[in-house]
Amino acid sequence: MAAALSCATGLSLRSPGRLTTRHADLADLVELLRDQHSRKVDVVAPPSALRAEAGRLIIEGTEPVLTSDGVDQTDGTYLPTATCDEGVSEKLGIDLRYLRKLRDRAIDLYDINVNGWLTRCDPDRKFLIRCFRGPGGNGVARALLSDGYKKIDHLDLLTATMAGIQQAGVPTQIQGCDLTERRRYVRIYSEAISALAPSLLAGYRSPFDGAQGADNPVVWGGIVITNSETGDGAAAITPRLVVRVCKNGYTITADSHRAVHLGGRLDEGVIDWSADTQQRQLDLITAKARDAVTRFLNPAYVERIGRDLERTAGTPIARPQDTVQIVSQQLRFSGEQQDAILAHFIKGGDLTAGGVMHAVTSVAQTLPDADAAHELESRAIRVLQLAAAA
Repeated sequence: MAAALSCATGLSLRSPGRLTTRHADLADLVELLRDQHSRKVDVVAPPSALRAEAGRLIIEGTEPVLTSDGVDQTDGTYLPTATCDEGVSEKLGIDLRYLRKLRDRAIDLYDINVNGWLTRCDPDRKFLIRCFRGPGGNGVARALLSDGYKKIDHLDLLTATMAGIQQAGVPTQIQGCDLTERRRYVRIYSEAISALAPSLLAGYRSPFDGAQGADNPVVWGGIVITNSETGDGAAAITPRLVVRVCKNGYTITADSHRAVHLGGRLDEGVIDWSADTQQRQLDLITAKARDAVTRFLNPAYVERIGRDLERTAGTPIARPQDTVQIVSQQLRFSGEQQDAILAHFIKGGDLTAGGVMHAVTSVAQTLPDADAAHELESRAIRVLQLAAAA
């Protein structure tokens, strides 16, 4: 992942450990999150405790050093990710495109701009900086946030959510897990919670192996559990339908359960979160997960959503290329995504609005960028509506 980080920042860095994964199983994700958890350092600091040096953030008093007199705290050095640079841009009022240009082409000007605006900040203002420690003092700055940001970490949330799922008593399977600089995703479904959707899948075949939807018109109930540790959205449990023949997922964003990362102001310094505070928060998450599973992994819910989709899915598409172009333009899909959707639509062989929706969700499975994949899938039902109206 060092190469990916270097590409994002324009600098080289000895790897601080793996930062991302795509299509992982649950055990691999947990192992990665545990490693990252052991290297986390969260600091609340005023502008006077920060400075930029050679494109890195230097934060006063964050790294423990053993001396003859005991343990002292020395300054930490952290290379900002692209996500962290977005926070620097927002909090200091520096145009993001300009800041990215400086990182790529003029790192000395990056330092001058960041340091200049830090000195102009209100001295009483505080920032929360979320970092990973790295070898030789070379860590990673993951996010620059408000000191009112409420910490809900990936590993804690995942543990609490899985406990809630277990309490609900519904058998589930893991479809896949993703971790990016911005978010964590875990896709779960239950083969025990299914419904028939013959009208939705009558003319569809999987673009992956050619399996016919008409031969197995089954959809399963599922959920996707998402979270951000870096300010990119609330923790959420969102229902999905999963198509058996191709594992396409249809995210029902309107019914999402969300928990916003906002809380009281944090005290200055390296944060040591109290066990009782964390436990109260995790108990609430467990209860919400249990309630979400009870609601969403329910045959009646799956059948209702399936019927809702079938009402629109059968609308014929007379000019597929024009329809895909119109939908892509309205939802701001990239040219590359538009081409992929059309290719999957042709392979799917379903010349209906539902076929366009199927194409969007199958393309989402193939994207290497998990954030882009989740965003694409989350728009699938809107795609269905637009395609039917085109």
